[in-house]
Amino acid sequence: MSKENHQEEELKQNEAAQAAETQTEKTSQTAEEQELTGEEKLQKELDAANRTIEEQKDKYLRLSAEFDNYRKRTMKEKAELIKNGGEKTISAILPILDDMERALQNARKAEDIQAVCEGIELISQKFQKVLAQEGLQKMEPVGKDFDTDFHEAVALVPAPAEDQKGKVLDCVQTGYTLNDKVIRHAKVVVAQ
Repeated sequence: MSKENHQEEELKQNEAAQAAETQTEKTSQTAEEQELTGEEKLQKELDAANRTIEEQKDKYLRLSAEFDNYRKRTMKEKAELIKNGGEKTISAILPILDDMERALQNARKAEDIQAVCEGIELISQKFQKVLAQEGLQKMEPVGKDFDTDFHEAVALVPAPAEDQKGKVLDCVQTGYTLNDKVIRHAKVVVAQ
């Protein structure tokens, strides 16, 4: 082979080597670019996730503060209701208190006891009417079956007749319900 052919062949080999090297560089640049693109994607996803976390944390803190304020407000309202809950009832009873004071003043001066008794009876009826408007109901247990939900037995006596067994014969202390809830059981005598 001649020197020129040999140089040409070397030149071709060098060009081929350079081409291969260039191809390798391009391949590694593409892999690096893909890695960077993958890293960038991951970074974007991470940033989005962090933003979502911050938004959720902010919402949670606001909701927690709102609930705390609601709880405090309802506790304050409940305390206010307990404190002033009887105001309506007391206001309804005040005129009866006035009537009682007038009755006592007149009773000291009165000579007719029957008139005083009638006045006190009228005041008592007015008082019962006001309490009934507030939801208070008097129990009438005599003659009814004994029921532990409404009655408290203070004595057991032999039944005067067979059909009266387990029935209330007498009421020692009146029982009351307030809006259908027993607030005081009737103390009764029960036939056995």
